[in-house]
Amino acid sequence: MKPTLPLCAIAAALCLLSLDAPALAAAAAPIAKAAASAPVTRRHELQTNIVDGKMVFVDAKGQVNPVLTANTGDTIELVLKSGEGAEHDLVIPELNVASAKFSTGSGKITVRFKVTKAGSFTYYCSIPGHRQIGMEGKLQVSGPTLADAGAAAAPATSTGGDASSAALALYTPAPSPMRGPDPAAVSVAANPAQVPAAIGARAPQLLKYRMETVELPGKLDDGTTFTYWTFNRQVPGPMLRARVGDTVELTLFNASDSKMIHSIDLHAVTGGHGGGQHTQVAPGQEKNITFKALNPGLYVYHCATPLVPQHIAAGMYGMILVEPEGGLSKVDREYYVMQGEMYTGRPHGAPVHQEANLEKMANELPDYYVFNGEVGALSKTHKLQAKVGETVRIYFGVGGPNKISSFHIIGEIFDKVYSEGSISSPKHDVQTTLVAPGGATIVELKVQHPGSYLLVDHALSRAGKGAVGVLEVTGEPVPGVFHAGAHQ
Repeated sequence: MKPTLPLCAIAAALCLLSLDAPALAAAAAPIAKAAASAPVTRRHELQTNIVDGKMVFVDAKGQVNPVLTANTGDTIELVLKSGEGAEHDLVIPELNVASAKFSTGSGKITVRFKVTKAGSFTYYCSIPGHRQIGMEGKLQVSGPTLADAGAAAAPATSTGGDASSAALALYTPAPSPMRGPDPAAVSVAANPAQVPAAIGARAPQLLKYRMETVELPGKLDDGTTFTYWTFNRQVPGPMLRARVGDTVELTLFNASDSKMIHSIDLHAVTGGHGGGQHTQVAPGQEKNITFKALNPGLYVYHCATPLVPQHIAAGMYGMILVEPEGGLSKVDREYYVMQGEMYTGRPHGAPVHQEANLEKMANELPDYYVFNGEVGALSKTHKLQAKVGETVRIYFGVGGPNKISSFHIIGEIFDKVYSEGSISSPKHDVQTTLVAPGGATIVELKVQHPGSYLLVDHALSRAGKGAVGVLEVTGEPVPGVFHAGAHQ
């Protein structure tokens, strides 16, 4: 038996056959248009990575910061993963979209949202500095704006991590809930006496240094803690020492539990942004640079990952001394001191775990000024020591990121000052010396009377915010130098 068509199908076919070609096309157009504009779910996988020294989003095809497309009414599903391990998010403020933060620890997360208006919208990572270093792309939406769209798209939903409504803030997140001091906090204050041995007279050679960037809770003040970003778990980072003509191989390793990418820019380096261009290191990875020490002097180094001032204010600075041929003159004691400022969300001295406040940082309104990373670092945790008759040399620098220091020791005069870290032409008999952020100086003094001498920034209001250290001098006073009371 031959197959037969249902009567309704035959009728439909006869109806279509009765239409001419233009009428047929006109009849089919609404159907095709409806099919083309039918809302769909568009799924995109984006993984973060470092490409050509920049932080970027990469899609499944390897496209960097791809242009995403959609039609109004579509649902977009973004699957996000940290390819290099650092912490990121993705926001589209114009569409009220903010993902949770994601990193190696969170694994993949997904954010879903419906687009209800047409236009070109920017997606980016809102972690401070990440957009500036390359993490942004475009979402192109075609079609008519839906009647119920209002001012924004349907709110996004995010899975796979803690929701991050604060991600919509580009610089300073909304204040997190106040919490008490971190019980795991340790002292990050670098011991000022940990100065590498003098090099003296020798031929140039190859030096190898290895440093680790570590994020950890530290003691900022009595009863106050802060999450520091450090070189080698200390502030400032370790003092490096070379002589002019040496070749230095530096390895920078970023701890596997870091949330941020870190790097190093040494002001003693010629080329490669001081090393910052080639040392953008993701968590759990390491990179190397090799440079020649061309100029003698005392030079600052610091992290050069955006936002650079945030990384510096969190503790990522230190110094490298490049000795001249033949070395420096011999002294009895050498010390390593650096000043920095810190910007916190809660008032100075609050018994809490402090969070960084980037708005204060941008406005240059520090809550703390510190020597060697914390309040009391050079008066309680450590003190500089000397005996009467000894000559003391202090390698002093300013990490900043913003403020000049007027370095002074109350009750002493600098016999010799190598201004701006330049060894070639020292000054003599100096009371207070200016040190720029990212700058350094070397001071020398012969101590002639016992007592506690205070290291300060002579912008003296800063002493009340933490910038005080102590040089403790013991021994018998030199006759005639000083005594209390009338002349005898």
